[in-house]
Amino acid sequence: MSDVQIGMAAALEQFSPRESIELAALAEQHGFSGQMAADHFQPWVPAQGEASFVWSVLASLAENTAGDLGPGVTCPSFRLHPAMVAQAAATLEATYPGRTWLGIGSGEALNEHIVGGYWPEAPERVRRMFEALEVIRKLFSGKDVKHSGEFFKLHNTRLWTLPDAPPPIYIASAGPYTSRKTGELADGIITPGASIEKLEGILDNFGKGARKADKDPDTMPKLLQVHLSWAATDEEALSNAIEQWPNGGMKFPKADVRSPFDFEQMAKLVRPEDFEGRMVISADPDKHRAALQRFVDAGFNRIYLHNVGRNQKEWLETFGREVIPKLTA
Repeated sequence: MSDVQIGMAAALEQFSPRESIELAALAEQHGFSGQMAADHFQPWVPAQGEASFVWSVLASLAENTAGDLGPGVTCPSFRLHPAMVAQAAATLEATYPGRTWLGIGSGEALNEHIVGGYWPEAPERVRRMFEALEVIRKLFSGKDVKHSGEFFKLHNTRLWTLPDAPPPIYIASAGPYTSRKTGELADGIITPGASIEKLEGILDNFGKGARKADKDPDTMPKLLQVHLSWAATDEEALSNAIEQWPNGGMKFPKADVRSPFDFEQMAKLVRPEDFEGRMVISADPDKHRAALQRFVDAGFNRIYLHNVGRNQKEWLETFGREVIPKLTA
């Protein structure tokens, strides 16, 4: 399976920095290739209980593992000016050359509203993200930069600490417009698990954008984040999903919800059937393997897995033995 990498999604909403680092090292021992670390200022629901600063954790992850790693995803727009994100990403790559990548997105109110500014509608958030990408690219050039755009200003400055080559930039995309522009402007795409039909549409639009920019989409990184629930029994797997990851069963856009306590109230309405078609919940490793194989067959070459329960060590051992080795590119 040399053409496909299976990594772990470090759920910093659920696990402390120290525990996340220990789990990352264990994941690598069981054949996982790298880490996609969540950038959250708050957890989705209080039961998850954590939200550490992703850039600090990424540096510690890099010290304790040997695979690839990056924020999946950070928003270079509200909490952090794109210049700060550029500096953080450049420093990480300068310290761990060839291992890091920068994943960016348009943001969610849960994390970004905390600085107290106006929370715009989705089209404006997307425009902000693409302008932030422009600022980051300019700073990665190593040249003196000025910028005066629709949303961001940058006085004459440069990044003084730079890697030999900048980290690749991947954009989180799930709609037709953003996935097409991602293919055109970014180095790769990140998208969450969904139906094969929807994912094929996303990759098709990504490919159109890439070809418009004279890039070959077949050779570009296509990252997929997959939430799943495995446990020793089906009942335990379902209980883990409902308690720890009820947001996975919420069939509505979540980018405008501001509080974990609001999500907690919404979670009371989530029923087992709400997870159907959105997340595999099963004690059978082969059911998870079959679902992941479909993603590989659809064209994703880097898949990062998040088991939503707290039974991480048992899950890593089981998937390392019974799932990852059986996937075929």
